[in-house]
Amino acid sequence: MERSDRELVRESRAGNAEAFRELVERYQRKVAAVALGMVHNREDALELTQETFVKAFENLGKFKGESSLYTWLYRIVVNLGIDFRRRERRHGTVSIEERAEAGAAELADDSVGAPLGDPFRELRSREVGARVTDAINELTPDHKAVILLREVEGLSYDEISRVMQCSKGTVMSRLHYARKKLQSKLRDCL
Repeated sequence: MERSDRELVRESRAGNAEAFRELVERYQRKVAAVALGMVHNREDALELTQETFVKAFENLGKFKGESSLYTWLYRIVVNLGIDFRRRERRHGTVSIEERAEAGAAELADDSVGAPLGDPFRELRSREVGARVTDAINELTPDHKAVILLREVEGLSYDEISRVMQCSKGTVMSRLHYARKKLQSKLRDCL
């Protein structure tokens, strides 16, 4: 029987390292996906993921349980990602294959049903993925975070509001602006 997050947090606070390891295993992939979406460099994303769980462990006593653990971890990784981007002022590199994995499959619907091995469709899918990634990278850190949390991770407006520590209206406004910006940059792909 799977233990709840609440139980694992309680046990982790009491010093049970195995309980915290279970929490890390439960959320590691999702946290890493958000980190990679924010910094677009595998090594930096892994560092942010590790830093997220270190901060979570150090601050577990401060976790009040008012939001889900999932939301709390996302708040940490998004804040670290925003800080990283502001501090580094650099754009990481990701291979075209990684870009295609990250976005092209969902966004290039014309590849669905294409015969396997069709090089033209595969190339088009990769090109679209690269264009989407580039367009997302041009967004401000706050707008990028909102897009990733909503469109990639599927969080609700309320969850994003808690993660970003802003009002639901601000989330909606940022999301609207980010979508419009992406739409104008990707008009010829749509």
